[in-house]
Amino acid sequence: MGVSDSGALRRVRRAVRRSTTSTGRLSSAYRLVASVALGSVLLAIVGAALGPSWSPAAMTETIRVTSTSTAIGGAPELGRYEVRTEVVEIALDGVTVQGRLSVPVGAEEPVPGVVFVHGAGTGRFTKAFLAQAHALAASGVAALVPDKRLDTYTARHREYVAMADDYARSVALMRERPEVDAARVGVYAESEGGWIAPVMAAQDPDLAFVVLVSAPVVPPRQQAAFATDAYLRNTQVPHGVFRAIPRAVGMSMPGGGFEYVDFDVRPYQQRMRQPLLVVYGTGDVSMPIVQGAVQIRSDAAVAGNDAVTVRYYDGASHGIRVDGEVSPAFLEDLPGWVLGLPATADAEPRAAGAQPTQPYLAAPVPEPGWLRDGTVMIALVVIALAALVLAGLAVVASHGAHGAASLVRRTGRRAAPPAGDGRDAPDPGREPEAAGDAVEAVGTRNRYAPGVALRLVVLAVTTTLTVAAMAWYLLSVARLALDYERNSWVVQGGWLVVRLLGVAAVVAAVALARRSTAVREADVPVAPGVVRGVALWTVVVGCAVLLVVLAYWGVFQLGI
Repeated sequence: MGVSDSGALRRVRRAVRRSTTSTGRLSSAYRLVASVALGSVLLAIVGAALGPSWSPAAMTETIRVTSTSTAIGGAPELGRYEVRTEVVEIALDGVTVQGRLSVPVGAEEPVPGVVFVHGAGTGRFTKAFLAQAHALAASGVAALVPDKRLDTYTARHREYVAMADDYARSVALMRERPEVDAARVGVYAESEGGWIAPVMAAQDPDLAFVVLVSAPVVPPRQQAAFATDAYLRNTQVPHGVFRAIPRAVGMSMPGGGFEYVDFDVRPYQQRMRQPLLVVYGTGDVSMPIVQGAVQIRSDAAVAGNDAVTVRYYDGASHGIRVDGEVSPAFLEDLPGWVLGLPATADAEPRAAGAQPTQPYLAAPVPEPGWLRDGTVMIALVVIALAALVLAGLAVVASHGAHGAASLVRRTGRRAAPPAGDGRDAPDPGREPEAAGDAVEAVGTRNRYAPGVALRLVVLAVTTTLTVAAMAWYLLSVARLALDYERNSWVVQGGWLVVRLLGVAAVVAAVALARRSTAVREADVPVAPGVVRGVALWTVVVGCAVLLVVLAYWGVFQLGI
């Protein structure tokens, strides 16, 4: 945006040129660097003050395995049966779901039965627990895999007690089957199902046994923070990124819901009197594999239950998978434990397999302070970005309107014929007060002071780019973490880019402040006119809000 060559504007140029001498340049550069450093430190302090840091406690308890073999003590020799499957209908409250029932052909009836409880996800019987159900049925145990009920299961809403009631209908169906011994029906729960099966066990004392596979045991919010920490450590993100864990996991989600993230399963685990088989893979960093077994043992002891068998499978990931397939050893141990009950309930070894390690404790997540509400967080960002766009459009529209008005004035004056006998003709020795002064006044009123507009645009652009880069970085790291992958170009390089853009935004803010100060000292309006004045402060305030949000997420942290 250009400016007129009025004397006032020339004073601004002279004021700026005075700082471009060799001594002035050195002093100006020093003040710029000092101001940027001060601004960055202030943002770092604000970011640290607005929310909690992340420093998980070390896991001090341990569980010692007494044998490297996972074989179940007291388990009988497994039979080998052909497997017959059928699709059954399971009536729930208001809906009907299907399930796959697998039974051993030719087994001496009635046989034990296992009902499967799904982990997170859709949970269709056509894809879930195929290997486990077949291994059970082929060994002489009936297995029922129901579809997960999805009309009451969303990302925002999950009611684990109600879900336990739904799965109880599958248990009831299994008990009614003529092939199944009703007194020997238990449940197999995996991952998220570990919050459901204890509810079923507490509410149904006749449930014969419970198998907990990759069970989280702590509330979902704590589990999410624990898993995120482990994933990020594997992805080797810079230390500063970890600050986002309590701020993301601890805040309330936009739009409400998600009450289930604080569901505590321990009161139900403390009422479980059934024999328990607790199973983890030592390669499953997303679960508290040591803490889980320790806590289940402790909770069961509250109910006077010491029939807890713990197994760790070497290198197995979530769901006891090795190279994507369910561990063959687990597929042997599972039916052996079920068929051997009650002898296998307390048979030695009680804890066996590979020695597990868990560096950090899954614990309550520190709650953010000012920006705990996710709706407020998103609203701040959206409103601030929208304000920047609207401010720019307002200035462009105002500039166009004034330009059109100026053109109309000039055109009208050129078209007007000379009046009278020429005595009213303008004196060629002085500036035209009507046309020239009007144009000069319009030009001055419609332009920011020299250098202000450019710095204002740079501030808005660099701040917006930093926000966009931060959003891209968090999404990219989340994808890498969930896929358990590493990419140093994205993780380290992306974080460096985000922080450099943040510093560039601070430089732009300092440059704008310095130029505005110089303009005011020269007695020249920084932003003439209401529209430009409002637009300037809209951009400044909007960028300030965005910079504070960026500071909250750790862009400017300096180890504070």
